[in-house]
Amino acid sequence: MKKNQSKIIREQAPRSATREHSVPLYLTSSFIFDSAEQGRAIFAEEEEGMVYSRYANPNTTEFIDRVCTLEKAEAGLAFSSGMAAVFASFAAFIESGDHIVSSRAIFGSTHQLLTQLFPRWGVTHSYVDTANIEDWENAIQPNTKIIFLESPSNPGLELYDLEKLGQLKAKYPNIIFSIDNCFATPYLQQPLKYGFDLSIHSATKYMDGQGRVLGGVVVGNEELLNKMMFFIRHTGPAMSPFNAWVISKSLETLGLRMDRHCSNALALATELEKNAEIADVKYPFLPSHPQFELAKKQMKAGGGIVTFEVKGGKERAFQFIDALQMIKYTSNLGDSRTIATHPATTTHAKLTEDQRIHLGIRPGTIRLSVGLEDQEDIINDILQALEQTK
Repeated sequence: MKKNQSKIIREQAPRSATREHSVPLYLTSSFIFDSAEQGRAIFAEEEEGMVYSRYANPNTTEFIDRVCTLEKAEAGLAFSSGMAAVFASFAAFIESGDHIVSSRAIFGSTHQLLTQLFPRWGVTHSYVDTANIEDWENAIQPNTKIIFLESPSNPGLELYDLEKLGQLKAKYPNIIFSIDNCFATPYLQQPLKYGFDLSIHSATKYMDGQGRVLGGVVVGNEELLNKMMFFIRHTGPAMSPFNAWVISKSLETLGLRMDRHCSNALALATELEKNAEIADVKYPFLPSHPQFELAKKQMKAGGGIVTFEVKGGKERAFQFIDALQMIKYTSNLGDSRTIATHPATTTHAKLTEDQRIHLGIRPGTIRLSVGLEDQEDIINDILQALEQTK
């Protein structure tokens, strides 16, 4: 089978002696050795085999293998949450005196890692504000260990040219190039083919797709993943077998779901652009997006997130959210149900006002994770809330 969708659906953990059709839950903390010698050999890494579910489990292995297939990655590791994955992708490699280059447009918790936690370890960072590749290269210092970015970014939907960054990676092979690919998902974008070393996802979002469980995953260069394995083996941010089982099954429908998320999001963004109560609309596949051509070049479709600014600032934004009927207000995204979020007071609340404005997060900014409901129902709920709050 050559098509990814077929591989994701048909490839699974080896069947047990009971010949089950659907992969069972392996709810076990440890695994039995057939002999003392086998135990010694497995711990000495002379023989492959499961040891402890903190290290590996058939459910987490199947989940990782499926993400690797989607991303065309050599190896991967599963984590208890998306932020555990992001943290490990830094912490497994950095040492005191190292430097990180990052896009400024990143998730609030990632910003806290760079600005509050890593400085305690003597690790510094530089933010890059533009997609200009010269600015990225100028930010590199002799002690730069990692270059990190989100594309599209949360919540401003800024894009970075992955092909040009891959060319920069070729000039600096000793620097780890890492990307948070959560908003695009592996279905819409595969950064590793451009030369990136690591691709990171909060599996809590579109991979699960129904707001049920937490999870994270990092896939990419096998040598780097082996180094990360040492780190996570001794720090314990393991994904539970149950969560891996849930998300792995969800990956079988990722493509179908993303097609619907994207078509609904594009229809909504197009409608919002025509509305006089909206000051600004951001969506990568809108022709008005400043990086529309880049989005078409490196993404299959625009994703399921639409970010827009209602006129009237924070007061109007709160009124708008409260006037929604079908759509609910929560900080999650990537759910089958449409979700509204006010980034300035939730996901990016720890940033200063100047920092938020710099990222395009204004008091009236709404991040909408567009779900799988009928297109008309989503649009009508938005329009009635805008009408109510004029």
